[in-house]
Amino acid sequence: MNAPETNTVQPEAEPKAGAATMPVWLLIALLVIFFYAGLYFDARGGWFNPRLHAPYHSLAQLEQFQPKADDGGIARGRAVYEQLCAVCHGSDGAGKPGQAPPFAGAEWVITDSVGRLIRIPLQGLVGPIKVKGVEWNLAMPAMGASLSDDDLAALLTYMRKSWGNQAGVITPEMVKQVRADTASRTQPWTAAELEKIP
Repeated sequence: MNAPETNTVQPEAEPKAGAATMPVWLLIALLVIFFYAGLYFDARGGWFNPRLHAPYHSLAQLEQFQPKADDGGIARGRAVYEQLCAVCHGSDGAGKPGQAPPFAGAEWVITDSVGRLIRIPLQGLVGPIKVKGVEWNLAMPAMGASLSDDDLAALLTYMRKSWGNQAGVITPEMVKQVRADTASRTQPWTAAELEKIP
């Protein structure tokens, strides 16, 4: 009889934890990548702000593209102008020959005496008036009674800030004061009367 065969192959030794090192260049490359990723996130990540949506990348960029503060209600004034004034005076403020004088560059619109300008839509205007060197002999009906102080102020401010005009804002308080001062007047103004008003 034969003796049983024995396996003479020795089992492999157990693996041992070694001191394998990461290459230094790989560590530096990862640090550089993480640094630039952080900068990119800071600039464009928005820090998960719910007010921030694509295509904006930061709150600063979002705020830059917000509509500017409406100085005196320009948008509101434009809407009132298009509804009541544009038919005669034109959407471009250039007036219409034989129908209505221009507002663009008109001394009556950009005047420092805003009380004169406010009175025209409040009670109307009749008779000859010189605008930009041209005499107009037409009548303008009163429209101020149908407008609130806010709407009339916005309308006049729009006229004073459009078509190249660079005059100041007319506030609802100014309109309210002139409306109170002229409450008893029922007749339209003439240019001669308006010129006497400081």
